[in-house]
Amino acid sequence: MTTPRRSLLPSPPVPILLLSLALLVPALLHPAPAEAQPPTAVYQVWVTNLTRGQVLAPPVAITHTRDFSLFTLGAPASPGLAALAEDAVVDTLFAELEANDEVLDFAVGDAPIPPGATAVLEVESRFPHDLITVTQMLVQTNDAFFAAGGAPGPRGPDQRQVTFYATAYDAGSEANTELCASIPGPPCGNALVRDTADAEGFVHVHAGIHGIGDLPASRWDWRNPVAKVKVVRLHP
Repeated sequence: MTTPRRSLLPSPPVPILLLSLALLVPALLHPAPAEAQPPTAVYQVWVTNLTRGQVLAPPVAITHTRDFSLFTLGAPASPGLAALAEDAVVDTLFAELEANDEVLDFAVGDAPIPPGATAVLEVESRFPHDLITVTQMLVQTNDAFFAAGGAPGPRGPDQRQVTFYATAYDAGSEANTELCASIPGPPCGNALVRDTADAEGFVHVHAGIHGIGDLPASRWDWRNPVAKVKVVRLHP
């Protein structure tokens, strides 16, 4: 005959056992509510080209926390930012954003923005990912990009939109030869060609077009700011 197994732990007194069950049953029948998630907001982003002659590539909008930064002045650009600044290619940047927990959402516009024109795109936001950065390439340059970053989106029931302005920066990843041989935008059309021999190696405020190569400054130069960004909260 098999001997029943005995627990090595002492059995609790019956009153204590009944009390434990009495406390446990309500918790099983009525579990604690899940922690409420902050509502998701949808931002409509309007980007207007303020330059006289530069075309802006389709803009990229990013929602993120305060711990995210697209770049640091005086430090090298990330591979993704360098690819965007040199050729308006966003694949590597999007992979960097996808892997960053401080980023909630990102999107790219449908078409380039000629001088004076506006592009519109949408991104989602949710606290604490409620800051927004907007960026893209100035396509008649070697490695210039515009950026307006780390700005809070519209908050509260009475604030439906915010407006801020973007400066042109130099990614420092390519030499500013101003030669069509390594400039992707019209009238040059040489995408994915890099001249890195005298690249600065760090992000800084761009000095503009000086007419030292194939691009006359009278047509292609600019003054900051280069873009106006309006962010409208659609809902909630």
